[in-house]
Amino acid sequence: MLNLTDITLRRGPRVLFSGASFTVHAGWKLGVTGANGCGKSSLFAMFRGELAPDAGELALPPKAVIAHVAQETPALERTALDYVIDGDRELRTIEAELAQAEVAGDGRRSAELHGRLEAVDGYTAQARAARLLDGLGFTPEQLQRPVAHFSGGWRMRLNLAQALMCRSDLLLLDEPTNHLDLDAVFWLEGWLRSYPGTLLLISHDREFLDRVVDHVLHIEREKLQLYTGNYSDFEVQRAAALAGQQAAFERQQREIASMQRFVDRFRAKATKARQAQSRLKALERMERIAPAHADSPFHFAFKPPGHLPSPLLALDDVSVGYGGQPVLRQLKLSLLPGDRVGLLGANGAGKSTLTKLLAEGLEPLAGRLMLSPNLRIGYFAQHQLEQLDPAASPLLHLARLDGTAPEQLLRDFLGGFGFQGEAALGPVAPLSGGEKARLVLALLVYQRPNLLLLDEPTNHLDLEMRHALTLALQGFEGALVLVSHDRHLLQSTTDRLLLVDGGAVTEFDGDLEDYRRWLEQRRQPEREAASKENEGAHTAASRRDRRREEAERRQRLQPLRRELEKLEKQVERLATLQAELQTTLADPTLYEPAGKARLTELLKEKGRLDQATAEVEERWLTAGEALEEAERAS
Repeated sequence: MLNLTDITLRRGPRVLFSGASFTVHAGWKLGVTGANGCGKSSLFAMFRGELAPDAGELALPPKAVIAHVAQETPALERTALDYVIDGDRELRTIEAELAQAEVAGDGRRSAELHGRLEAVDGYTAQARAARLLDGLGFTPEQLQRPVAHFSGGWRMRLNLAQALMCRSDLLLLDEPTNHLDLDAVFWLEGWLRSYPGTLLLISHDREFLDRVVDHVLHIEREKLQLYTGNYSDFEVQRAAALAGQQAAFERQQREIASMQRFVDRFRAKATKARQAQSRLKALERMERIAPAHADSPFHFAFKPPGHLPSPLLALDDVSVGYGGQPVLRQLKLSLLPGDRVGLLGANGAGKSTLTKLLAEGLEPLAGRLMLSPNLRIGYFAQHQLEQLDPAASPLLHLARLDGTAPEQLLRDFLGGFGFQGEAALGPVAPLSGGEKARLVLALLVYQRPNLLLLDEPTNHLDLEMRHALTLALQGFEGALVLVSHDRHLLQSTTDRLLLVDGGAVTEFDGDLEDYRRWLEQRRQPEREAASKENEGAHTAASRRDRRREEAERRQRLQPLRRELEKLEKQVERLATLQAELQTTLADPTLYEPAGKARLTELLKEKGRLDQATAEVEERWLTAGEALEEAERAS
């Protein structure tokens, strides 16, 4: 399926990898791993033909169909179902040709195309697309909703469904679980295991990799190494290889030291000069073995909180929601030091609403929220990445929290999160999503909270950082509430599971495998009911009832949709202004002495624009979450 021969790939002056040679056979399910920035996504871009190798040869079957997940989704009025079916490009081509033949009255061509339509399972396309959307968490009502009515996270699910709809030979998936909840992750695992083509999967979720892949391609220090087995097998093989490399390195270092001592001692003696020169040349020719670097670059821990009140907080018959409409009702919950709570439930069920309530971001609609006066909350959510000051460095962000701390102490602390040397001094703006997430976690850890509220903290984090976070959370002395689709993190750091479902929060008696089985049992009657509903969907009465219910539902959700659309337009307008400002700042005359005043004015404007963008994006994300939860509740 794929054959690489002595490939070198660069991005600008930087070599991502060189001398890469390996073969991926048809039907393999290959996990691609390595630290953030090592070249995984660039490797995928090369397979898609968007990047050309700087050296070597890449061979793909000439007619291979390659599917991948689009990163952008236009605000289309096309229905979600039709948008997903568009992923089957051959089907859409046949349909277009069939429409032309029927208009032309070409019966022979129409018959031929109907045969092709049957050969590509065209008559089952709607059912196949509906099953994909069901697995990814869409309700039957959402299938006919325009793409433009979905928020960013749900549009990414539509893009994933569209890629899965394609009858591909090669499927490229780059972090497909980032926008999924645990329910959808379980479903996607099963789908990928039964996928008949060749799969290349970038993921930092070790449980997901273990259950899906049968080979691992690891990128490290500009080299690509292929391993047989799943991720756990890869870890064992890599550890053994590193141990052997370290032993060989130590032996070579002893040999080098011995030869160097001989050269230093006898170089000046005439009787030994020739032997000394011989050893010197041998040293120069020797291919040096690199030391093994198995240790994670990330090392940090939570310091003991200053206070550990008991309880930290308590909810007494609390209801919470948006616009006066409750999403969760009659909540009773008490958090004590040492509690480790994982939240389960579908996207839109209210997990993020509950964490916002606990973080004092939402006021209760009813009941009492009681907080200890010594409560110190550390809250991580994805929108906080955009609230970082783009012009400030990681060091400055930390100094703003503690203006009295010595700079070296702050730099040592940041080093544990991967911000060493110059990386701690540059502006935040060009950092990747993973680097920004690490910085937000660093700021949170430094403040010594006694209650941690983590809403999907591992999105964008690589495996090494996830491992470091897991170890740090295991040693945390306060209380933890965690929302995550990373099962390894949930299993390693929580000992109590709460299920958020149907507007209530209840104890879940079981582990994550029990939760998987509970989901499967729950979905079965829902699917049977949907099937029966579809059987009677074509009667006049059912159509009238459906139209009336949909109209009432649209009317209830219209205020939230209008607010979301208004904020989307503001985000687009600010993005346009930022792009125009970046173009202006690229003018080299601004950086001459005569342009100093104008440059200062433009930089101030950029700061104001960045701040406005961060505020509007936060409101947009909140509005999107509110709409998702209101849609699911209705």
